[in-house]
Amino acid sequence: MQPSIYDFLFRFSAVLWEAMPFVVLGALVAGILEEFLPQEFLTRLLPKSVLPAVMIGALLGLLFPMCECGIVVVMRRLLRKGLPLSCCIAYMLAGPIINGVVIFSTWVAFAGHQIGPEMVGLRVGMAFVVACVTGLIVHLQFKKYGYALLNPLTIPPAPPATNANPDAVPTEPPARQPFLRRLGNISATALHDFVDIMVFLILGCVLAALARQYITENDIQAISRDQPFLAIPAMMLLAVVMCLCSEADAFVAASFTKMHTSAKVAFLVLGPMLDLKLVLMYTRVFKLRLIVTIATCVVVQVLAYCVLLHLVYQWNKWTGMSGSAVGA
Repeated sequence: MQPSIYDFLFRFSAVLWEAMPFVVLGALVAGILEEFLPQEFLTRLLPKSVLPAVMIGALLGLLFPMCECGIVVVMRRLLRKGLPLSCCIAYMLAGPIINGVVIFSTWVAFAGHQIGPEMVGLRVGMAFVVACVTGLIVHLQFKKYGYALLNPLTIPPAPPATNANPDAVPTEPPARQPFLRRLGNISATALHDFVDIMVFLILGCVLAALARQYITENDIQAISRDQPFLAIPAMMLLAVVMCLCSEADAFVAASFTKMHTSAKVAFLVLGPMLDLKLVLMYTRVFKLRLIVTIATCVVVQVLAYCVLLHLVYQWNKWTGMSGSAVGA
C-alpha cells in the first residue's frame, strides 16, 4: 500500500503535538532561568576539575527534568548563564534519560517483560557514559576553538570588570525590578525561545514524517529477524527517524518482543540524544563543527557499547529477550 498525504499529515501532526508541550515547558523554564538565576551561579558550585564537573552535568536532569524536545532551550540559557559547554552537553544528552519520569516509565514499560530493572540500569548507565565521554571530547574542542563552536545568540555575555578581570566590559549592577516586570521579562524570553526553536522543530517533524512514510517498525523487525547482526544499527536508525519523546519511547521498544536487549538499549539511548528534529534544533545553538562532533561521538559510542553488550550476553549464554533476562 502506497503512503498517502493523509498518512504524512497524521505522522507529522503526531510528532509535532507530542513535542510541542515540552518545547513550551522548556521555553518557560528557560525564561525563569534567565530572569532569576544569577550569572555563573552554577559554575561557582561545580568542581574545578573537568571530569567531576561533566559527571555532575550529566546528572542535572535529576534537578531539571526535561525531555529532549524542551532541553535544548534550557541548555542554551544555562550556557548563557556561564555553565561550561562540556557540562551543558552532558546535561543535554543525559538529561532526557536520567530523570525520574523517564526512569519510572522505562521500568513500567518493561516490568511485564521481567526485565524492568535490567533495562533501567542499562539505559541509564549507558546514557551516563555516552554523555560524559562526549562532554569531555567537546571540552577538548572548546579549548581549541572557544566560542567559535556556538551560535552568536548562545555565547554568554562578557563578565563585568573586576580587579581580577580588568579587561572585562564594565557594567552597572542591575536595578531590582518589580515582580510584574520580571514576569514580563520571563514571558518575553520564553516567547523568543519558543518561536526561535519551533521553526526548526517543524522542519524536523516534516523530515521525520517523510522518513516514517517509507521506514516502518515492521521493516526494522524483519531486518532484525533475518539479519540479526544488523539489529543494533537498524534500531538506531529507527530511533533517529521516529523522533519519539523519551517519556514514551520505552513502550515502543517494549513492543519489539523478539528484539535482543542490546538493540532495544541502542534505541532507548540514541533516540533522546540524536533524532531528526533534534539535529535541526541544534543548529540554533551550535555551529556545524560541534554538531558533527556530538553526532559522531554519540553514534559511535552507542553502536560500540551495544555491540559489546550483545557479546557479553552471548558469552554468558543469556537470551537477551523479553521475558527472560537469563536464558537457559
